Amino acid sequence: MDVTVTPLPGLGTQQEFTTGSGRRIGVITHRDGRIELIVSDAQDPDKICAATELTGEETSTLANLLGAPQLVGKLTEQQREVTGVTTWQLPLVPGSPYDGRTLGETEMRTRTSVSIVAVIRNGSVHPSPRPDFVFAGEDLVVMVGTTEGLRAASEILENG
Repeated sequence: MDVTVTPLPGLGTQQEFTTGSGRRIGVITHRDGRIELIVSDAQDPDKICAATELTGEETSTLANLLGAPQLVGKLTEQQREVTGVTTWQLPLVPGSPYDGRTLGETEMRTRTSVSIVAVIRNGSVHPSPRPDFVFAGEDLVVMVGTTEGLRAASEILENG
C-alpha cells in the first residue's frame, strides 16, 4: 500500500493512504507535536469529513489496537504450516509477578519451551526481546509454542 507524505509548510507533515473504497485516511503531525487523525469524505476524497486531535497516549493506544492484531496475524500465518505451533498474545496486567522484572527472570523457554517473540508497549513493538528486557504492566506479550506450553506460560506471567 502506498503512503503519500505531503509537507504542509508552516504546519507540519501529512501522511495518508487511500483505502479500497476510495477514502483517504491520514495523520497530520504538526510542528508543535500535535497529531491529528483525518478521514476523507466517501463521495469527495479531497474533502475531510472527520478529524480528531489525539494525545500521545491516545496515539499509542490506537497504534496498539491496530498493530497488535496485525503482528499476531502475521505470526499466526507464518506458523500455520507448522503442526503443533501456536501464537498467543497475553496482556501483562499491572501488579503481575513479572511487572517490573526481566524476561530472563521468567525462565520462560526453560520452563515451558515457549518463546516470547515480541512485546507491544504503548503502540511500540519490541521484537525479539532480550533476557534483560523489563516487563511493565499493560505490555502485550506475544508468544509462540505448543498449546500446552502457552497455557503454562500464561500461568507463569499471571501467577509467578
